[in-house]
Amino acid sequence: MNVNGMVTTLEKMMSWIVRLAYVNMLWLLFSLRGFLLAGVFPATVAALGVSRKWVSGEQDIKIWKTFKEGYTSEFKAANALGWILTAIGSLLYVNYRVLQGLQETVSFIVPFAFYFIIIVYILVIIWSFPLLTHYQTNILQHLKNAFIIGFSKVHISIGIGILGFISIYLSLEYPALIPFFLFSVIAIMWMWAAMYVFTALDKKTMKVGNEA
Repeated sequence: MNVNGMVTTLEKMMSWIVRLAYVNMLWLLFSLRGFLLAGVFPATVAALGVSRKWVSGEQDIKIWKTFKEGYTSEFKAANALGWILTAIGSLLYVNYRVLQGLQETVSFIVPFAFYFIIIVYILVIIWSFPLLTHYQTNILQHLKNAFIIGFSKVHISIGIGILGFISIYLSLEYPALIPFFLFSVIAIMWMWAAMYVFTALDKKTMKVGNEA
């Protein structure tokens, strides 16, 4: 038995546990700092920004500095994106309640069309925030790119959704995990999958640019 190897593995595991717990606490604190309404979206982008650096191999970053810089620099853009998506979600919910009351009088095509819009909405949510973290462009372009990537990489979109659902389910089963790991675990898995796609797209774009 390689004792030194086991000790090194345990040290790495403990290091990542501490990192994830730290990021999760920062996410909670900075969300509350903005009274949730103005804090949760930039805190989400900041946590994804830290995860992006980890996934890219920058594992020795200063977490506090990176998180705070991400929160501050993307505060307006993250809130603009978040509240646009929230407004759309609220409108979809109102339409859902209306459809419930009219389900016997509307064509069967209408519910199918509505659920398709819901799927589009979920895909846009899944990709909008990682795009905001990785690329510099305007909000409408982020939403457009989220739509395109969401459908062109639907299998990865489904994977992100499943991983997020599992994380939330486990956290609800074990509520003590929520203050320490709920969002940080989601963020690193979310960004890992997103960076897999972004890296491939960046390489493709660079290749096309070199050939031009």
